[in-house]
Amino acid sequence: MAMNLGHQIGTLSGKQIPTEFAAGEQPSSTTASPSAVWKSPAGNLRSNSPQENASPPMLTPPLTPNSAGEWSYLINLPMLRPDLSVACQAFATSSPLEMTEEEVAGTAEWTDGGRKDEKKGVSVFVMMPLDSVTNGNTVNRKKAMNASLHALKSAGVEGIMIDVWWGLVEREAPGAYNWDGYTELLDMAKKHGLKVQAVMSFHQCGGNVGDSCIIPLPKWVREEMEKDSDLAYTDQWGRRNYEYVSLGCDSLLVLKGRSPVQCYADFMRAFKDNFKHLLGDTIVEIQVGMGPAGELRYPSYPEENGIWKFPGIGAFQCYDKYMLSSLKAAAEAAGKPEWGSTGPTDAGHYNSWPEDTPFFKKDGGGWNSQYGEFFLSWYSQILIEHGERILSSASSVFEATGVKISVKVAGIHWHYGSRSHAAELTAGYYNTRFRDGYLPVAQMVARYGAVFNFTCIEMRDHEQPQDALCAPENLVRQVGLATKEAQVPLAGENALPRYDESAHEQILKASSLNIDGSSNDREMCAFTYLRMNPSLFQPDNWRRFVAFVKKMNEGKDSRRCLEQVEREAEHFVNVTEPFVQEAALALMP
Repeated sequence: MAMNLGHQIGTLSGKQIPTEFAAGEQPSSTTASPSAVWKSPAGNLRSNSPQENASPPMLTPPLTPNSAGEWSYLINLPMLRPDLSVACQAFATSSPLEMTEEEVAGTAEWTDGGRKDEKKGVSVFVMMPLDSVTNGNTVNRKKAMNASLHALKSAGVEGIMIDVWWGLVEREAPGAYNWDGYTELLDMAKKHGLKVQAVMSFHQCGGNVGDSCIIPLPKWVREEMEKDSDLAYTDQWGRRNYEYVSLGCDSLLVLKGRSPVQCYADFMRAFKDNFKHLLGDTIVEIQVGMGPAGELRYPSYPEENGIWKFPGIGAFQCYDKYMLSSLKAAAEAAGKPEWGSTGPTDAGHYNSWPEDTPFFKKDGGGWNSQYGEFFLSWYSQILIEHGERILSSASSVFEATGVKISVKVAGIHWHYGSRSHAAELTAGYYNTRFRDGYLPVAQMVARYGAVFNFTCIEMRDHEQPQDALCAPENLVRQVGLATKEAQVPLAGENALPRYDESAHEQILKASSLNIDGSSNDREMCAFTYLRMNPSLFQPDNWRRFVAFVKKMNEGKDSRRCLEQVEREAEHFVNVTEPFVQEAALALMP
């Protein structure tokens, strides 16, 4: 709920690294142009919630977390047409509105998106609210959900993404799974003809950007963490993070006689057994949670209690006793036992900037020393090994079910233009001016035939603060090249809710994967739109969204501009207006 150029972007085939971006500096013609990052003067670097109108946010916290827009999100919808009696009657029941045969034919023609004979283009999924299933294991606001799914299907959306929360399903006791709410929700998706990306959410909801509700880890897991606080990730000041169980104890029997990885595998196996009749048909993808916000990373930038604020560099999370034990063993194996007692102590604080710290500064920084290379290699490698353990379990559980497996990687684009890429390093991505940190992750994902899912796809460089050296476009480009080299499919998400044409155009551009002039027919394998909420169904936003989905479905070979597709969308929007209005009304608090 995300999203760095380890090589010179313009000459990546030679694995060269780009020159550092300085204020006012123009990159050479051989690099992807990040110059827009440095054009507008820096303002307040903390962003407010994104605007609900068509204009892009000025400064956006660049995260991929489980974002905002839940049922409780208050929104002032514009005045809807007065002839809403049909919609209101439909809202009084849970049945979607009926359309005439001519209207059905019109919507079918519209939503085909050029995919009648051969699958082309990029399928669009829409993330559901984080609290789609309640603490009582029922569908939250079922009538609103039903109307919303009907509207999404009408727009040509391929499917939806649902968080399947460990903290809800296995909340009370080990092995006691309650799937009731998800059974109901998945049946609704099937009824509407929508595919499902199911996220195995082994993390806490709450503490990240956009988290609008609290869903803690299972009660019995929290009890074990209270007994042994070293099961939680820990920073150098002893602050514990309870979003996700520390990877340092992945294989230890610390959770009521099971290891964390065993718990994750058992959960996925129970999910498969309960929903086997939907796998490969309705459920087409399993995204496996591997860290905070479901991403393969450390909780280096926690927003909870104001610990971290954008664009701080974050902090290393390797100070629980299990992680320190691993570090000690690695140092001894390297013949440097003196390096194994602790992590860096000169890497600043959560809200430091690279040049404020001895470890991350560009000239003579510890990150570029022999010690820094050892520590960062260890820190990133054990994260990759953690991902591989879980991915191996998932691949085994879902073998021969017809579903794809995917892994989500965070889009950490702030301080990307610096030499050290400090914010990426603290999160566990060993990506610097001189090293590609995403290729090893892509290669690990490729070994299991999985999908590499990346965020911040909608962001443009010039929308971000120039003095924080943000470069989301260059970061996305680097990841595209890494996944191409590893021959792994790439999928995308937007990091923050956006409804404007500028964001849509950027997503279309990024999803085409026209990176190095030789992408040919390669496109993203899917795009997941964040997120279904009342704002999406506002008339102007909905019109733009419908056209965006159509354009994504057509694929990059389409010669039509987004504005032309939007004009063509007007008739479709008018035809489907009643049940879109129904969805908007049902979602209002």
